[in-house]
Amino acid sequence: GGGVSGLLRRLARLEDSRQRAAELFRWLLAPVAPAEFLGRHWERAPVLVRRGDPGYYAGLFSTADFDAALRGGEVQFGTHLDVTSYAEGMRETHNPSGRALPAIVWDFYQNGCSLRLLCPQAFSPTVWHFLSILQEQFGSMAGANTYLTPPGTQGFAPHYDDIEAFVLQLEGKKHWRVYKPRTDAEVLPQFSSANLTQAELGEPVLETVLEAGDLLYFPRGFIHQGDCLPDAHSLHITVSSYQRNSWGDFLEKLIPAALQMALEEDVEYRRGLPMDYLQYMGVSNSDTVDARRTAFVEKVQSLIKKLIDYAPIDAAVDQRAKSFLHDCLPPVLTQSEKAQSVYGFPARWQDGGPCNVDILIKKDTEVRLLRHGIIRLCNEEAGVMLYYTTENSRVYHKEEPKFFELDPEYTDSIEFLLSSYPNYVSVDNLPCETLEEKISLATLLFEKGILTTKKPLAQV
Repeated sequence: GGGVSGLLRRLARLEDSRQRAAELFRWLLAPVAPAEFLGRHWERAPVLVRRGDPGYYAGLFSTADFDAALRGGEVQFGTHLDVTSYAEGMRETHNPSGRALPAIVWDFYQNGCSLRLLCPQAFSPTVWHFLSILQEQFGSMAGANTYLTPPGTQGFAPHYDDIEAFVLQLEGKKHWRVYKPRTDAEVLPQFSSANLTQAELGEPVLETVLEAGDLLYFPRGFIHQGDCLPDAHSLHITVSSYQRNSWGDFLEKLIPAALQMALEEDVEYRRGLPMDYLQYMGVSNSDTVDARRTAFVEKVQSLIKKLIDYAPIDAAVDQRAKSFLHDCLPPVLTQSEKAQSVYGFPARWQDGGPCNVDILIKKDTEVRLLRHGIIRLCNEEAGVMLYYTTENSRVYHKEEPKFFELDPEYTDSIEFLLSSYPNYVSVDNLPCETLEEKISLATLLFEKGILTTKKPLAQV
């Protein structure tokens, strides 16, 4: 009960952010079990969940929230809002320039145009909270768009996307058709398609009318189109993840790094090519039987096979994690978390001067990470860097990546905090050499919003 707001309150009572993410994922798919979904459907086939519960997503986002966002004055055409139509096989975008004023936007809607709000998390605290929890389940950015479509219209041409899509029907209803990838090359594609025509589609593998409270999932590469029935508008939110998060994307980072290391450490990679290799290699020589060709190919194969010995796999994972942390939404704090973190610290101006400014962390102060997924240690050329999400923006990449250099002697303490989470540990237990260093590190992490204390540091 209690809709999405009640759900988020219940999740806040869970101590471990990883457990919160897992429970939210379970709720998103219910009654389909996560293990069944991941084993049978994830990246494989669409899933339709009919709930017969129009209030299942109550409080997540509504047309009233859409209107409030427009009235807030921050929504810009093109940047935050697209006005689209699709008729007689033609998709059109009708964005004017500048601010999306309610009078203009609602006039477009009244004349049969669909409205796509990009980045609703920038305008809705609830969507922000929802996605900030869910992103830890995926280990990949969780984004969203909302789509408001007038009765009897369609806003977009058939196409496929480069993301895993979860369509949550919030209001009204919408007729959906989903088609499997047309070729092997379109299975789990790296990039989204151009607009497609009806003649290119074939027969749908799934056709349904989503009603409020229902869920539709389809993997990247599955072509889809949705249109409204004559008697009802539609408002849905598409939650997305796993954009450019494949093995191939990982290897794009890993292989150049492995090759660079091999060139530095192994003379075999620095030896010159045979002087005469142009005479027997290349497409024009591909049908030639020549022992030199065989030797050349075998040499390439051996060097590629040997490359794995130089592959900095963990370092490449850390670099992907660093990118993910830049993509992340900042955490949403509960009232108690605010009181126990720098965000609730009572520093203020009073009686002619600042008071309660000093952050007095002591050896018996009990601390823990605010969330498990908010930091990442990366060993880079310039030194050991700690990347974190607490100062990120709700708008994608509006801020530069947040990080600071860390004394290598502190890495054990960061690993200790990660392994101890969600339990609190006393500052004196941090594996630094001196008490001064323990307090210094804890104070730095507290100031960045990374650490929370078991009890507020100062009472107002």
